[in-house]
Amino acid sequence: QVQLVESGGGLVQPGGSLRLSCAASGFTLFGYAIGWFRQAAGKEREGVLCITASGISTYYTDSVKGRFTISRDNDKNTVILQMDNLEPEDTAVYVCAADRYCSTHTQPTLHDHWGLGTQVLVSS
Repeated sequence: QVQLVESGGGLVQPGGSLRLSCAASGFTLFGYAIGWFRQAAGKEREGVLCITASGISTYYTDSVKGRFTISRDNDKNTVILQMDNLEPEDTAVYVCAADRYCSTHTQPTLHDHWGLGTQVLVSS
């Protein structure tokens, strides 16, 4: 079936790291921009970062700049989100989305593909 599958979430202490993967099933990520979004309990969903289809350009929200990086692995049809120096404020459900272009749209219906999400909990 056609879907996006996130993996790598879990519990980590403040200052720790997690590596999230966004894998495509039933289609290729080639030609899609891939964005990561997150939503914490009681808060609005926000765009975190995005990588263009070509992999040349990346976009970051200020709160994660210098701590999170995104990259493409076309051979494995995946996109990697490396999260370092995690903070309690990073606790949220993280979702990857595929679209023609990077955008700040936070509504799932505005994206071509929207994953189910993976939980990240940053706590001591």
